[in-house]
Amino acid sequence: MASTTAVYARIDTGLKENAESILSQLGITPSAAIQMLYSQIVLVRGMPFQPKLPSTDFFSARGITKSEFDAELQKGVDSINAGNIHTAEDVDRMLEEEFGI
Repeated sequence: MASTTAVYARIDTGLKENAESILSQLGITPSAAIQMLYSQIVLVRGMPFQPKLPSTDFFSARGITKSEFDAELQKGVDSINAGNIHTAEDVDRMLEEEFGI
């Protein structure tokens, strides 16, 4: 059996709980997830993802009032009523162009 050592890190409680809930659904233990991360760091000789800030400012409903939220929803309804609609193919193309997905 390979020798092991402990890794200790302090992280936000909510982040930990959310991540561990997702890992549990995937059938992955937190230790296995950390092992996977470290293996990828060694394999690619760096972080296995590019840490960066989002390129666009996304709308967040957190911290706004109901009337502000309703106003944002109304903007969407007004946009649809003005004919600003996209096909599924349009959306796929836009996601590919902006996010590479």
